[in-house]
Amino acid sequence: MAIANGQKWIDKEVSSSEAAMDIDLSLSADTVRMLAQKARAVAETTADTFEDGHEGDVEFDADTLEEAHGHDGLAEEESDNLSDEELRELLEDLNVDEAAELVAITWIGRGDFEAEDFAQAIQEAKDRAVGSTASYLLGMPMLADHLEAGLDSLSL
Repeated sequence: MAIANGQKWIDKEVSSSEAAMDIDLSLSADTVRMLAQKARAVAETTADTFEDGHEGDVEFDADTLEEAHGHDGLAEEESDNLSDEELRELLEDLNVDEAAELVAITWIGRGDFEAEDFAQAIQEAKDRAVGSTASYLLGMPMLADHLEAGLDSLSL
């Protein structure tokens, strides 16, 4: 670390106690990484469904429409990719402390809080929790990036 001293830069050695914060998580860092991987998979699946210039466009062939679409229910339209549902269930299964930690890690990764303010971020996440944590987190377009950046900032 370099510290400015007038015109000169003095290098200061950072002790290991200063570099690594003492953080005790309810969730393991590996679990957070797994959630980030699943969030990335969900984001990639969602991005793949909207090809360039065809965001949600549906084309109908009026001549064959009546004959081509005969089935019972929506069973054939279910996706084989259950990543979104699986991630939502995992997030909904978190207890209050785990959910608050995950939100705090996300906020740190997004730059809303500094790593040194982790305890404050957790408390604020608990205070501001009103609805579903899963819905809140899954509504973030860059959730996986924020989780990974948060872990990196916390040196986990």
